[in-house]
Amino acid sequence: MGEFSSQVIKALGLDIPEGTAVYIGETNIKHMKAKHLSDFEKYYGRLRKILSNPDYAGINQSDGSIEMIKFFGVHVKLAVRIAYDGEYYARSLYEVGKSRVENSVKRGQLKPLTKV
Repeated sequence: MGEFSSQVIKALGLDIPEGTAVYIGETNIKHMKAKHLSDFEKYYGRLRKILSNPDYAGINQSDGSIEMIKFFGVHVKLAVRIAYDGEYYARSLYEVGKSRVENSVKRGQLKPLTKV
């Protein structure tokens, strides 16, 4: 599907090499469709854009997933998790509210990477 940008790796202090791949499997697609079908249909074609050039990035403290958010008139979140095989997979894709993004930035959970 794509790879982590060096900007995300540096901003989050990830201990992974530049160019680490992110995959998406059939089970991931099924999960995204089951949880947020409308968002999946709107933004699936933009996954690479979110991954390669997010506006915000962070690490979810509850599950360790790497979150990237891109603004397309609304904020869209892509969550990536590491699997048992050591590979990274896109897991969630959905819209999030502006206030949620702003509060996460204030708490230090999200780091701004570009000016929105």
